[in-house]
Amino acid sequence: MRKKNEVALQWSEMRMVRWICGVKLQDRVPSKGLRKRLGLDVIISVLQRNRLRWHGHVLRNEDNDWVKKCMEYEVEDARRRGRPKKTWSEIVKKIVRHIN
Repeated sequence: MRKKNEVALQWSEMRMVRWICGVKLQDRVPSKGLRKRLGLDVIISVLQRNRLRWHGHVLRNEDNDWVKKCMEYEVEDARRRGRPKKTWSEIVKKIVRHIN
């Protein structure tokens, strides 16, 4: 998921939270208070937990499982210009470093 998509998701989430609470943006009520009132976590942390749960599920699979093989697969081809795309394992490592 790209940063642009994360920002759009956060924006949509807060719009729905305000709608559920019956609060308008002009009321200037803090987002943390609204989330606390509903007992919700930030959507990005929920996504990170789900990614870690899926990663643990894949790691527990057998070594010959096709999903586990796909996670470890390296593409051998000429790279395009620019920064290479992040791999799944890089994203998981970043989440784990952020948590600790």
